[in-house]
Amino acid sequence: MAELDYLLIKRLQAQLGELRQRDVQRRREAGAPVLSGDDARQHGKALVQRVVSDYDSSLVEQGAEGLTWEARQDLVEALEARLFGAGGLQLLLDDDRVENIDINGYRNVFVEYADGSVAKVRPVAASNEELIETIQTLAAHEGLSARAFDVANVRVNLRLPDGSRLYAVQSVTREPVVSIRRHRHTRVRLKDLIGLGTLDEELAEFLAAAVRARKNVMVAGGTSAGKTTLLRALASEIDPEERILTVERSLELGLDEDIEAHPNAIAFEERLPNGEGAGMVTMAELVRDTLRMNPSRVIVGEVLGDEVVTMLNAMTQGNDGSLSTIHANSSVDVVHKIATYAIQAPERLPWEATVRLVASGLDFIVFIHRQRRQGSSSGEALQRRVVEAVREVAGITDEGHLATNELWGLDVGQQAARRTGVQVRCHEDLVAAGWRPVTGTAPPAAGWS
Repeated sequence: MAELDYLLIKRLQAQLGELRQRDVQRRREAGAPVLSGDDARQHGKALVQRVVSDYDSSLVEQGAEGLTWEARQDLVEALEARLFGAGGLQLLLDDDRVENIDINGYRNVFVEYADGSVAKVRPVAASNEELIETIQTLAAHEGLSARAFDVANVRVNLRLPDGSRLYAVQSVTREPVVSIRRHRHTRVRLKDLIGLGTLDEELAEFLAAAVRARKNVMVAGGTSAGKTTLLRALASEIDPEERILTVERSLELGLDEDIEAHPNAIAFEERLPNGEGAGMVTMAELVRDTLRMNPSRVIVGEVLGDEVVTMLNAMTQGNDGSLSTIHANSSVDVVHKIATYAIQAPERLPWEATVRLVASGLDFIVFIHRQRRQGSSSGEALQRRVVEAVREVAGITDEGHLATNELWGLDVGQQAARRTGVQVRCHEDLVAAGWRPVTGTAPPAAGWS
């Protein structure tokens, strides 16, 4: 694809804006309603075609060579992206193969594809100033409240219309830096993850039963491991009649947008302070708010701070069936991460109190990992996301440590396998919720790890 002339695009964009403004004015003078929805989009596309055609004609009139079909399409796509989407970013957001986008200043744009390969692509803006302007526009219109992005607010975290998560910083780096994590599976079920090789049917049936049995589940994993996608898949097992309240730093899960699966779902989003430092609403406050709003379940999109104490307290007070995610390097590491956040909370919980809270509130820890592979000539994907471990929280040891029961773990072939020597403590609850364990996987003797 040829390099785009951003100065030309900016000039044509100005002409497009003038045409739209004149059209709106004519409609108002004629008493006609202003176009909206699909009508407005189709009309906008027609205006884009008109602007590009006028430019093409002007080239021919000046004795220059007209636009090739490819060049014309590039101009049309670029103008439509600025009219309807996220500017030059929109072309990458519309590419289903793209999984992550990293922008290190406007000149250096890297994309990671779904198969794990990475490539440098053409710039998405003509300058750093234009890149910042694009982010500012998105921050002002996406989410439940506008978010500033300037020298006084050097970072911004937001959800794009397609479900992607954008994080950007400026002023503390030589050039603005933007990272976008795509969520290609916004409507996903556990059976879809079976097809993707993330888990097998036996494990999917177990996790589905855990959700239906209203067990409290925490999904753990590293960055871009697939925690949010797995959480969405688990949530798909919740009965549509249940009232779901989600709490997030920036809207990402989108359960409230899936009206068919979750008709009674409400999304809460943390609000940052304004320029005077007032108006902030924290995650912990929002979790407390949800408990007063008749929830069937409370889902915390990502635990990153003191809200973990409020969430665990809620789990121990009758709000069973909660789901959440947390960053961790292994399933064993989850308790240490929770303790780190808990000691930073206003309650200043010590290790012993945190362990007791986890033991009484959490039922299962599910660890998902992004496995990377060396490239091969066979066309095999360079990465895959796999549920590597499932642990059941089993109380406290005599030494005061959390006892966990590893139900699934990696075998010698690096595949998640059922630990045949370990019993599920809540076996009867899961069977009542529809779980049909494979014969021989639940011996009478329990094994702790």
